[in-house]
Amino acid sequence: MIYDDIEDPESTSADEVRANYVTDLAAIVAARGVDSVAEETGVDRETIAMLADEDAGVADELTLEDAAAVAALDEDAPPADAIVAEIRDTLLMGMTTAVLDVDTIAAEIDELDGKQVHQKVEGRAPMTLDEYATLHHFIASRQR
Repeated sequence: MIYDDIEDPESTSADEVRANYVTDLAAIVAARGVDSVAEETGVDRETIAMLADEDAGVADELTLEDAAAVAALDEDAPPADAIVAEIRDTLLMGMTTAVLDVDTIAAEIDELDGKQVHQKVEGRAPMTLDEYATLHHFIASRQR
């Protein structure tokens, strides 16, 4: 699930992590139905339908908060706000453990600059599921 640690980041890629997140969320949508998930989460029905189809482009559309809202519908999952908090803590603790700063991360993952990484990790700017998968995988791969 999106709030779990990446067990072996060296044997996977950010794309695989992203695909796994989409697959996990799609399973929740399949179990509950597109309309029900859209209604319960407030996420746009079209985005939920993309998620149900495991459309790879959904990771660019779905925010971390929306993904957490879907994940929270799983009966064993914590509430959405706890999922988001756990994710942010995991990223920040991972950065500390790996001795990474935002500029180092930005230099390695060309999509974001240091300020954007900082704002997204702290929750001051929206983060997509795609950005989260990229950051999560990169940070996990640098931990010792």
